[in-house]
Amino acid sequence: MSVLVRLRPATRLPRPLIAGGAIIGACLILAIFPQLFAPYDPLKMDYVALNQAPSWAHPFGTDNFGRDVLSRIIFAYRIDMQIAIFATVFAFTFGTLLGALVGYAGGRIEALFGRVVDAIITFPFLVLVIAIVSVLGPGLVNMYIAVSVVGWVFYARITAAEIKVQKRLDYADAGRAMGYTHFRIIFRHLLPNAITPAVVYWMTDMALAILLGSSLGYLGLGAQPPAAEWGVQIADGKNFMTTAWWSSVFPGFAIVTTGLGFSLLGDGLAEVLRTRK
Repeated sequence: MSVLVRLRPATRLPRPLIAGGAIIGACLILAIFPQLFAPYDPLKMDYVALNQAPSWAHPFGTDNFGRDVLSRIIFAYRIDMQIAIFATVFAFTFGTLLGALVGYAGGRIEALFGRVVDAIITFPFLVLVIAIVSVLGPGLVNMYIAVSVVGWVFYARITAAEIKVQKRLDYADAGRAMGYTHFRIIFRHLLPNAITPAVVYWMTDMALAILLGSSLGYLGLGAQPPAAEWGVQIADGKNFMTTAWWSSVFPGFAIVTTGLGFSLLGDGLAEVLRTRK
């Protein structure tokens, strides 16, 4: 019994991980099955119910086209969660792999990589993304391309720095002494021990991707009307803030809540991974 009492605190999950997991889990359920929770069709217009205040019939009110705000927020989870994943997964994958190779190689390759990174991060991230989307044209696919073109740099820097630390440890020297190939040393030994910071950053980056996607949707460069997307909803309701504040406030609250979920999940995951080292 005393052994179980000692082990119980060590196996307890961090509260941020539990809270973040619960929020993101709920978001994923809404994104996969929005039709089960939305009371109305998010695109159906009702010109008899324009800008109606929150009520029993419309808990979050209606917008300037008579569309149910709650239904549009729920269906927007499908688009915004896609943004969180698709806008970051390539940057995470490519940046992590490239950072592992650069960090292991060092020397001139690392110096050249540093010059490329410096050239990219000289410009503000949002400015570069907006410039690329403006050239390619508005839309979600072009937004994913723009974010991936710029975002991989941060994952590569994080992973390269961790690989440089790991390759100096004894187990890396042992692998080289046993004649392991560079590929095996990097991807079977070094990278699994160096990927933790990149994974934690990925969780936070998903929150930033949702904020970025909503910002581009607000500017007309992301999801296009009449799509149910939080940035588009805020843009549609910006001219009615004094008379129909709910059209913009409730989608903004959804952005904050989802971003908070990813941030808590990242903090909790970082705490778990630190304790296991």
